[in-house]
Amino acid sequence: MPELDTGNNAWILISAALVLLMTPGLALFYGGLTRAKSVINMMMKCLVAIGLVSIAWVLVGESIALGDGSGNALFSMDFSSAFGLRYTTELGVDDAGVSTAAMSAFGMMFAIITVALIAGAVADRMKFSAWVVFATAWVILVYAPVAYWVWGDGWIGAQGVLDFAGGTAVHANAGAAALGLALVVGRRIGWKDGNFAPHNLPLVVIGTGLLWFGWFGFNAGSAFQSDAIAGLALLNTQVATAAAILAWLLIDRIRGIKPSVLGACSGVIAGLVAITPAAGLVTPLGAIAIGLVAGAICPLAIGLKHKLGYDDSLDVVGLHMVAGIWGSISVGLFAYGEVTEGVNGVFYGGEFSFLAWQTIAVLAVVVYSFVVALIIGLILKFTIGVRISEEEELAGIDASEHGEAGYDLPVNGEAVGIPDQAVDEKVNV
Repeated sequence: MPELDTGNNAWILISAALVLLMTPGLALFYGGLTRAKSVINMMMKCLVAIGLVSIAWVLVGESIALGDGSGNALFSMDFSSAFGLRYTTELGVDDAGVSTAAMSAFGMMFAIITVALIAGAVADRMKFSAWVVFATAWVILVYAPVAYWVWGDGWIGAQGVLDFAGGTAVHANAGAAALGLALVVGRRIGWKDGNFAPHNLPLVVIGTGLLWFGWFGFNAGSAFQSDAIAGLALLNTQVATAAAILAWLLIDRIRGIKPSVLGACSGVIAGLVAITPAAGLVTPLGAIAIGLVAGAICPLAIGLKHKLGYDDSLDVVGLHMVAGIWGSISVGLFAYGEVTEGVNGVFYGGEFSFLAWQTIAVLAVVVYSFVVALIIGLILKFTIGVRISEEEELAGIDASEHGEAGYDLPVNGEAVGIPDQAVDEKVNV
């Protein structure tokens, strides 16, 4: 058995912690983007994903994601060692000197943030109980199999498709599921005509900062050891994101929109998502190009939801699905052979077949995730229901689903904006 490399092991442990930080960061980011009466529900949907996915990952998720070594099977599971992560008790070490337990934790954090991303599409209106069931079913039926296809022994990896840190397996996957679920849940009351502007932009900026910080663990950690590729991935993550911010603000300027902090934060997310599948596979110049395109196409993609008529509350589709698809395809254009063990993108003399498989893979995952999310959503709709009542939605989902409010603002000496029960509890304390 290989010896433990304490440096590499420490790098994965730190990276796993950084990736976990992204989910509370996402809770703040999404919470600030919603209306004040929905902030608690949005945060709860993100935070409960940590609990649900962590347990699901240990019990069955990683067993599916690792597969049973049967090759290109669409769905396989290793009951002998991976089920319940029994192999981690052996304190095994992989070829890079990283403990199997550390790698399991790192993979778990990816699964958590992927599920949490979906929640933004159904802000303001989806039952919390329905979200709990959906998140649990989706991580087992969609995320884990897709992770197996891309990073395990599945058919996507077998075709030579490259996804450094999750453009296909994470972002395009989550964005497609968000679209399917949003269609089932339906539009918010007053959508298009009502005021759904973010209620707390400083909260959005804080969430953006935490996501950006955690993303370095997400991308650079995916080198699986503290080496030159990890450094390249970190650098590419930064410059692609910087380019996307500038491109987004430029597109807004061309469209007659004033430079806004919301636009800048959205540019950050677009750039981070797009560079994720390519972070350790391209040069910094390639990363800048990827970020520029992401920052230009995502604001245009977000605008399409009004023309197409679907209500994606927090633009999960326009950011994660679109930027994830672009980032995955961009690997086929910008992959640099000196860091990919000889695999070049088209712009470096590579084969068009490589670009074709990058495109086929990400589109196949989008279709699979969308269809399964749609089916899960429809089953929930006709059983336990997926949507709160009209009265509850107008009053605010925080009060009806959680008995809490995000803000306790005194007016004439009395607390306003929180349920009577919550006021009584504060007095009793």
